[in-house]
Amino acid sequence: MDLTSNTPAPSAAPLKVAVILGSNREGRFGPVVADWFLGRAAEHPDIETELIDVAETEPPAVPATRISPRLAGADAFVVLTPEYNHSYPAPLKNLIDRHFSEWQAKPVAFVSYGGISGGLRAVEHLRQVFAELHAVSVRDTVSFHNAGALFDDRGRHRDPAQADGAAKRMLDQLVWWGRALRDARNRHPYGA
Repeated sequence: MDLTSNTPAPSAAPLKVAVILGSNREGRFGPVVADWFLGRAAEHPDIETELIDVAETEPPAVPATRISPRLAGADAFVVLTPEYNHSYPAPLKNLIDRHFSEWQAKPVAFVSYGGISGGLRAVEHLRQVFAELHAVSVRDTVSFHNAGALFDDRGRHRDPAQADGAAKRMLDQLVWWGRALRDARNRHPYGA
């Protein structure tokens, strides 16, 4: 506790971030983006990540009760999404819609990939959905335009400086929002 203000000191515990891989298509590019992002996140001292792959969470094979505790235990989320038909994939929508309170009063950041738009249209749709779920979307994103050409055959980004910088900015914002909202939820549970 801060003795000068009687306000509890903010928690310094690492932020638990669920990284959601939103595509389940055959031959998908998402795992390349996920590996790249998890590498950047591992370098950030204030977060711990857990990957949740929608390809491994679809009903009826996996009941929501197996995924719910993983989402509920997260302090923040990063959604990795491709753009399908100017929006995001149906399996991602299904995962989001199968849960409600798990998203509330938590920040969500986005890493998108695709063709010329880099998946940004999918992100704009997701921002609206997460707003309805009482989640806070982080403004800065990481997007990969013509993603397949940006990575080599071993999954390494060919010119990583700009993307690495964007990921750091986004993760710094996610940590700020994640800590602020975690501390607020601990002081006063969120009621929607």
